[in-house]
Amino acid sequence: MINVLIVEDDPMVVKFNKYYLEHVGGFQLKGVAASAEDAFKILEEDPIDLILLDIYMPGMDGLELLSQLRKTDKNIDVIIVSAAKDSASIKKALQNGAVDYLIKPFEFERFNSALSSFKNREKFMNSSKNISQEELDKLLLHNEKPSNLESFPKGVDRNTLKLVWDKILEIKDTAFSTVELAVLLGISRVSIRKYLNFLEEINVLKKELIYGSLGRPIYKYKLLKSNTNFINRYL
Repeated sequence: MINVLIVEDDPMVVKFNKYYLEHVGGFQLKGVAASAEDAFKILEEDPIDLILLDIYMPGMDGLELLSQLRKTDKNIDVIIVSAAKDSASIKKALQNGAVDYLIKPFEFERFNSALSSFKNREKFMNSSKNISQEELDKLLLHNEKPSNLESFPKGVDRNTLKLVWDKILEIKDTAFSTVELAVLLGISRVSIRKYLNFLEEINVLKKELIYGSLGRPIYKYKLLKSNTNFINRYL
């Protein structure tokens, strides 16, 4: 497991980061800090492999925290998760060794991509003594080819698909709308719609037009239980 520290002073952002972290897999949240001072206290007490770091914080900001961290002997990676999108902040973060930079607000797919790439890199680095240029390029340029034989439509990610599918299986006897599933998962309606369209295309979901009490029609989806095995090739 990769030990993670979230450094963020916005409770709502902390809540979403925790939720997303739980659904990526392979990561263990060791602590949450609302300031650089609190973060350094946790770093002294717990072994941390990765910090999800905000920039805008009271007192010492995230960039200064990152700079101070690099002056220590701690071998800790950092992914910036911040609303700061000016080129100076991004450049300084990368110069100080941030392995990725997520600009708020972002979709789960981008968060998942950042964490999955980090996890794959760590696994590969820990299992290899010598690395070829081709292998290094795959790690640095994120151009790994999918291991599955089946291809995905643009915008559909395997890990997010599994997250959506698991939630659908939980509510398998209940028809649901795009909005209802989006709320349950904390993912935008636009993103959810891509996955529901895909699941409908491979014939594991059926879409029906239902009229509410006020006569306003709404599309709802129902699981086709007899076809659930169709999705296994994609997961």
